[in-house]
Amino acid sequence: MRWLKGLILAVILLVVLLVGILFAVNNQQALPLNLIWFELPAASLSVWLLASLVVGVLLGMLAMGGVYLRLRTLLTRAQRHNQQQRKELDQLRVQEMKELP
Repeated sequence: MRWLKGLILAVILLVVLLVGILFAVNNQQALPLNLIWFELPAASLSVWLLASLVVGVLLGMLAMGGVYLRLRTLLTRAQRHNQQQRKELDQLRVQEMKELP
């Protein structure tokens, strides 16, 4: 079953790679990118689109980094509290056993 999952993943990656190559080949026209305050040099349309994708992914990861760190600290705090509660429960169980005649 694991080899089937790997094969499907390899086929999907190959298709994505081929689509990317076709995208780059079919978008060769060079054009400058005009950002309101300045103009970037001329490059192919596929380069600008892929660069904007990469920048968007990096900004998204950066934005989610704060949320991830907050949730990670909350999880660590909850695990620590859970461990303390288990320790206290074990102590109460031992104390209860000692009190029985």
